[in-house]
Amino acid sequence: MAEVFPILVVDDHPDICTEVLQCLKPAGFQVENVSSGPEAFERFSTTKYSLVITDEHISGIDGMNLLNSIKKTSPQIPVIIMTANGSVHNAVEAMQAGASDYLLKPFSSESLEKTVKRAIGGCNGNGGSLSTGRIPDLRVAGKEIITLNQTMLNILKQIRGVAPSKATVLIQGESGTGKELLAAYVHQHSRHPEAPYVALNCAALPDTLAESELFGHEKGSFTGAVGRKIGKFEQANKGTVVLDEISEMPLPLQAKLLRVLQEKEVDRIGGTRPVPIDARVVAISNIDLKTAVGDGKFREDLYYRINVIPLMLPPLRERKDDIELLARRFLEKFSLVNHKKVVGIDEAAVNMLLGHDWKGNVRELENVIEERFSSGVVGRFYPNTCCWIRRKATPRPPITLK
Repeated sequence: MAEVFPILVVDDHPDICTEVLQCLKPAGFQVENVSSGPEAFERFSTTKYSLVITDEHISGIDGMNLLNSIKKTSPQIPVIIMTANGSVHNAVEAMQAGASDYLLKPFSSESLEKTVKRAIGGCNGNGGSLSTGRIPDLRVAGKEIITLNQTMLNILKQIRGVAPSKATVLIQGESGTGKELLAAYVHQHSRHPEAPYVALNCAALPDTLAESELFGHEKGSFTGAVGRKIGKFEQANKGTVVLDEISEMPLPLQAKLLRVLQEKEVDRIGGTRPVPIDARVVAISNIDLKTAVGDGKFREDLYYRINVIPLMLPPLRERKDDIELLARRFLEKFSLVNHKKVVGIDEAAVNMLLGHDWKGNVRELENVIEERFSSGVVGRFYPNTCCWIRRKATPRPPITLK
C-alpha cells in the first residue's frame, strides 16, 4: 500500500489553498489547509505532517515566525515558503532559517509538485529517508528516456554496468539533450535506488546560500540560523547527489567540494567536527569543462576528480532516428493532458522535423509539438516550427507509431 504524505498548507487566500489542493491531491498527497498562524500552531500540535507549505505573510503570525517555531519543535519537518515578493534576500532569509525550498507566486502546478516532491524526497517527515521505494523526483509524468539511437543505447548500457559502483559520474551535453534524465537513470540502476535522489542547480543558488545548501549549518552559526540544517550531501545518504550546471559553481566553493569528494566528509558551517557522508555524486554541465579549465573558470583538480565516468550526450541532430519517435510520444502526451484526440503527424511534417537542426534539442522538439497542438489550427503547415499535426482523419492515412 502506497505511503500517504500529509501536508499542511497555511495561507489566508482561499484560491491559493484550492490551487494547491487541486494540484497535489491527484499526485497522491493528503492536503489540509488553515488560514492563520494560530490555526496552524493548533493543527500542527495535534496532527503529524510530512510537510508544511506556508505563505510569507499570514494573519496572526508572520510566515517566517511560523517557520522558526516549527524548526524549534520539529526540525526534521520540511517547510516551503510561498511569497509574492521574489527577491534573493527573501530566499536567503527563508532558507538560512531552515526552509527546504522557496516558491514565488504565481507558480505553476508543475513547479509546485516538483518542489513538494523534492522536499519530501529528502525526508519522510520523521527524520529518515524514504523507504517505500518511491523516488519523488523520478515520478513526474513523461520523465523517461525514449531512444532507438545506438549511441544512446550504448550510453545506457554503460550506465547499467557502472551504476552499482560509487564512482562519480560527469554528464556533459548541450542544453535540452536530457542530462537530468540520464542522472536519474544512474540513480535508478544504483545499489540503492530507494535511497534519496537529491538535485541542486548550482547556477540558481545565490553565493550566500550555496555552502549551507550543500554542506549544512549548525544553529547560531550565522544570523538567522535558528536551527541545524542538513545539507544536500547528508540528505542523500546512500543515494545520489546531482550537481546540475556545476560549471557555474564559484571557485572558492569548488575547492570545498573537492575536499568533500576526497575526504568523504562535510564540515557544516559552524560545526566543530566533520560529518561522514555516503552518497554518489553525478555532476552535470552543458559546457565543456575541459575548456572551462583552460579558461581558468573551473579547477583542474576538481575536473579530474568528477570525471571518473564521463558521459557525453549527443545532440538531437545526431539522433535523427529518435526524432519521429519522440515527436509522436510528445503528441500522445499532450493528447492525454488536453483530453483531445489526435490522428497523427503528416508525412511532410515528419520530413521537415527530420531536416530541422534542433538547436534546443529534445526540449525544443517538445515545445514545438506542444505549441502546435495548443494552437487550435489544423491542416496547415508551419515552416517556422516545422510541424503539421492533424486532429481529424483525412483521406491520407497517418503514419502510426509501431
